[in-house]
Amino acid sequence: MFLIHVKRIIRSGYHNFIRSGFTSIASVLIMVITLFVITSLIFVQVALNASLDNIKNKVDVTVYFVPSAAESAILNVKSALEKLPEVKEISYTSSQEALSNFKDKHSNDYLTLQALDELDANPLGASLDIKARDPSQYESISKYFESDNALSQSALTIIDKIDYNQNKIVIDRLTAIINGAGQLGFILAVVFILISIIITFNTIRLIIYMSRDEINVMRLVGANGRYISGPFVVSGMLVGVAASLITILLFIPISIWLGNNMTDFVGINLYSYYKANFFELFIIMLGSGVILGSISSTLAIHRYLRK
Repeated sequence: MFLIHVKRIIRSGYHNFIRSGFTSIASVLIMVITLFVITSLIFVQVALNASLDNIKNKVDVTVYFVPSAAESAILNVKSALEKLPEVKEISYTSSQEALSNFKDKHSNDYLTLQALDELDANPLGASLDIKARDPSQYESISKYFESDNALSQSALTIIDKIDYNQNKIVIDRLTAIINGAGQLGFILAVVFILISIIITFNTIRLIIYMSRDEINVMRLVGANGRYISGPFVVSGMLVGVAASLITILLFIPISIWLGNNMTDFVGINLYSYYKANFFELFIIMLGSGVILGSISSTLAIHRYLRK
């Protein structure tokens, strides 16, 4: 008996959804916009996080030494740093290599090269590029040089500068931008969700109004509230299902275009991400659409039945 009632409710909800015609189409389109915004925010967050990770992977702590520093003293500092558990690897650039790299970088700048040739000594010092095991450990590596027993005083005197602080500012700013984008995206998602609920709510009210005679008859014969409201809840859920199917199809060409044109910019192939997470994204869209549709229709029918 229960299954018969369920089948009747689903069939009635489907007929209500089809019979309402353009009203249902309008609700589906609004729901598509809402789901499109939600899915777009997921893509934006993935792209921003990938960009941040890409930048973090390129960041290191570079220790520059004064030009007069002896190579043996620099290598002693390198050995001390390699004992730190946070350090993944250290690359050493001698003063001669630094000069050669500088000349290659400014090969078209004749005046700069001429000025270097006029100098009696190499003005550039050696350097150590330190890679951490995790980006969050760079700050502790940088602070290592500030501790009292980190290095000997003679070792500290040959250090010219450490450039981590400038990189930290860039990372902190980018992190703040990503967090701000996430908060803005959340606000936009909430706004569109509310709009979608309101539109679907009014759509279901129109369907209820068109079916008012049937509802009154069911009330007269003693039908309970669940049996009366069931078809309208199903209609709202069908709006969400239709919208999620349209949205998932829309994102196929969009993700292909993003994958072909934005991979170098954002640091991740969004089409590959879409394919790899297709099932999860579809569940999110389908679940969001069904929940929004059912909430809207439930609110509408309960308000009508209270009259």
